[in-house]
Formats: sequence, C-alpha cells, structure tokens
Amino acid sequence: MRRSISAAAAAAALTLTLTACGGDDGGAKGGQPAAAKDPAAVSGTVTWWDTSDSTSEAPAYKELIAKFEAAYPKIKIKYENVPFDDARDKFKTAAQGGTGAPDVLRSDVGWNPAFAELGYLQPLEGTPALNRREGFLPSSFASTQYKQKTYGVPLVTDTLALLYNKELLAKAGITKPPATWDEVKAAGLAVKAKTGNAGVFMKPQGFYALPLIYGEGGGLVDVQAKKITVNDDKAQKAIGIGKDLIDSGAAVTDVTKDAYSNMQAMFKEGKLAMMINGPWSIGDDLKGPAFADKANLGIAPVPAGSTGKAGSPTGGHNLVVYAGSKNLDASYLFVEFLTRPENQAFTAEKNHVLPTRTEAYSMGTVSSDPTITAFRAALDTAVPGPPLARASDLFDPMDTTMEKIYSGQISTKAGLDDVAKAARGILPDFK
Repeated sequence: MRRSISAAAAAAALTLTLTACGGDDGGAKGGQPAAAKDPAAVSGTVTWWDTSDSTSEAPAYKELIAKFEAAYPKIKIKYENVPFDDARDKFKTAAQGGTGAPDVLRSDVGWNPAFAELGYLQPLEGTPALNRREGFLPSSFASTQYKQKTYGVPLVTDTLALLYNKELLAKAGITKPPATWDEVKAAGLAVKAKTGNAGVFMKPQGFYALPLIYGEGGGLVDVQAKKITVNDDKAQKAIGIGKDLIDSGAAVTDVTKDAYSNMQAMFKEGKLAMMINGPWSIGDDLKGPAFADKANLGIAPVPAGSTGKAGSPTGGHNLVVYAGSKNLDASYLFVEFLTRPENQAFTAEKNHVLPTRTEAYSMGTVSSDPTITAFRAALDTAVPGPPLARASDLFDPMDTTMEKIYSGQISTKAGLDDVAKAARGILPDFK
C-alpha cells in the first residue's frame, strides 16, 4: 500500500483543535435529502469504489457486501476496486464532470477537506450513515469534519510504526528494537556488517518522512501561525538524518515507481531488517518466507529524534457519499452497515487493520491481535492532520523532492526550499 497523504501536512509541535461534531444539515448542493424512514423500503444500486488492497484487504469487504445485500435485498452493491494511487484524481475528474462518480468512496482522510471544499461530498448529519456517532475514536471522527459539518464516516484508522525482523536483528547482536534514529543507524550498520542484508529502508515520500520531522519538533506547516515550516531548521535537520542513514550505508532507498513493492519484497524475503510502515502492510508481510513464523515480525513505535520524542501521522480511510448520488438513501445504509462495530471487528480480524469504533476493540479476537494492539497504542501519540482544503496537495512537491534528496540530486536545504516555494502557491495565505 502507499499511504502518501494521510496526515495532510500536520504540524508536530502544534495542538490542532478539530471540530468534533457537525453544524447544520444543509447539503453540499442545495439541501440535504431526508433520510429514509423505512430502511426496508429502500432500493437502488450503490456503486462503491473501494481503494483497499485488492489481494489482501478486498476479500473481507466483499464478504460484507454479500451480508449487506442479504439484509437489504432491494439494494445492490456495484463493487469496483480502484487502485489507491489513482483514486483521488479519478474521483475528482468524475465528480467535476458530473458523470461516472461512485455513490460511495473509500477516501483517504487527507482527501476529505478538499473534496468537501469542492462540493463533491454529501453532508451526513441527520442520516443513518452517522448512527451512534459517539462511538467513534475522537481522532478518527475529527478527520470527517470540515467547516463544522460531517463529510464522512470513519472506516479504518492507522499510523506508522517501526516493523522489524527479530531474527535479523538478533544475528546482528541487537536485542531490542531501536528507540531512536541514532539507534536505527547503529542497528542498520550492524545488520549490514554481520548479515550482508539491508538495515532499514527509507522510503522517499513525504508521508514517510513525517516521523523524522516530528522527532525534531517540526512540521510541514504551522496552522495557527499560517506559516510554511517545511524548510525550517527542524525540518532540515530531520531530513538530514534520513539522508545520513542512506549515505552511511545503514539504510537503502529506492526512487523508482516500484519503491513500495520493492521494500515489501525485501522485507518479506528476509533481506531487510527494518522499515517504517503501517498496519495495512501486515497481511502482506506475513505471507513472506521471513515470517513463516509470525512471531518473527516485530512492531515498535517509530524512533524518536533528538527531542527525545517520537511522532507519527494519523492516517486512515473514511467512507464518503458523493453529493450528486442518485441513491443517497441506499448509500447511507451501506455506509452505516460497513462501519458497525461488529463489521469493523470482522475486517480487523481479517485484515489486521485498526477499527475506528471503540466498541470493536473488545469484540472477537481483536483485543488479542498483536498487530492491532501494537498500532492501537501508537495512536495515542499520533498527530492528526489539519482541516485545510488543500493540505493534501502539499505532498505532491514533497514526494518529488524527497526522491531528489535521497538520491543525491539536490541538497536537503535546496530541496526543502523548493517544497516551501511550492507550498506557498498551494496555500497562498500562508507565509
């Protein structure tokens, strides 16, 4: 998977106050239709664009679709698995053109503000989609808010962590996972020297650079001050740490379009000791020969920087309803069904993903899933993204520049200065 814009440029040293509940019930396009009073009478076909991994995650959702259609026989779900990397632009194009957009989209949390600002999303207050809204994790529900209205329902949440191969670290004499970037460097060099394998993979992408930046007390933007901070001293030091890991030989990188899949392949085959990744990768990781013994896969918090603190972005996906849908009532019911606690627990057990409802964590085997337990703890200190309509666009120049910095095509300072210049064009009211 490739969660490149989930955090939407959150500022690490900033406490973001996000609205926890919506305002009026007005629709995005001239008023919100009333929710169906009798769900059993609702009929129609709901097109759903699912952006989850087609191999490791989608099968669980297909099972839930079958259960939904059995419960609501007058509603049919037209399922389409749309690659995550293509979904944002594809949805924008379809919504802008007025044809071809799905009724329901599995949207990255970083996309929500922009889609809402453009009028593409249906406000959900007063609809069945928001049934028992008080049961959602506050950090997850905050991602659905824009200008005091609710434009989505949290489906899954996530953050980043340090995933590691216990056996490779042990062969290098490392008895516990690195807790700081300095320890990552030492461990990476030891792994390379004693096993011949790669120590840690540094993915050249803005989202994966956030733990480095947060560890130095920085961020891409300061929302309260309306200031671009991606090229300040803290950010430069942070990205310099990542570059030093690569230059020293403790880390490897890949600037091709297949960087993520190559990282995954190395890790699964036992040729890579550590990587920064999220819970979405676990199902795939456990299919690799290096983790035939599942206990060999370790999960630890992202390493801390020189501040002594660690920080990781809050990510995840919401279900959003297209404002131009001709099947709003059916769409509301489908969204409500997929986000019920028992169905979130089902997908958590199948896909090792984190539910957004607190109740789901005590259902079935969710509470005993080591992956969910490890990432759930990390959520307590994760940094949410700000409700800026174009915040997610900041990752486009950041991604391009991280590739140049990590491959040595441009210096850290010059690269981040370029990102800052592009950011001021994206957020013109920021200095």
